[in-house]
Amino acid sequence: MILLTGHIDVPPDRRAAVIAALLDHIRLTRAEPGCLSFDVTPDTEVDGRLNVRETFATRADFDAHQNRTRASDWGRITAGIPRVYEITELPG
Repeated sequence: MILLTGHIDVPPDRRAAVIAALLDHIRLTRAEPGCLSFDVTPDTEVDGRLNVRETFATRADFDAHQNRTRASDWGRITAGIPRVYEITELPG
């Protein structure tokens, strides 16, 4: 299994577009093969921060998700916004 945890800090001038695209991004990701969990939630302490936690069954499923995301509206809307992620392989 692959676990990704971390956050994305969305600048104030891009928040409306990011939030508008987020629900569709979550829906599409949760429907992907191998997606076991996918949550993006606002941080309660840091303004504009979205906490991310996702689990995929295999590295191939995770890689397919990353490829789809880069080519998606979400990828376009969030391009250039720094992400701080840790990716861990877990025993399956």
